[in-house]
Amino acid sequence: MFDFMNIMNKVKEAQAKIKETQAKLVHLTAEGEAGAGMVKVIVNGNRKVVSIAMDDTLINPSDKEMLSDLTVAAINKAMEAIEVKIKEEMKSATEGMMPNIPGMDLGNMF
Repeated sequence: MFDFMNIMNKVKEAQAKIKETQAKLVHLTAEGEAGAGMVKVIVNGNRKVVSIAMDDTLINPSDKEMLSDLTVAAINKAMEAIEVKIKEEMKSATEGMMPNIPGMDLGNMF
């Protein structure tokens, strides 16, 4: 039989740790690049674009569509990379706090 009060205390601890970790995510960053590094994008753990850097050779009005495509590709790569980092941070923050209950994966909550 589960110790209900112990589980509730663990849930409260996990919630506090999750909130603390979420506050730190703004400092977590990931980079994505496209066009062999011609476009680089950095995003933070709050899933916000922090910076976009473009090679000077791309800044040509006739290449506007290519520049747009490369920027989108770099942003998508950076977003994929930050998702991995966020899951790692959250897993690390809650590891060992909750009992191993089948089907209850806190890592997928974020």
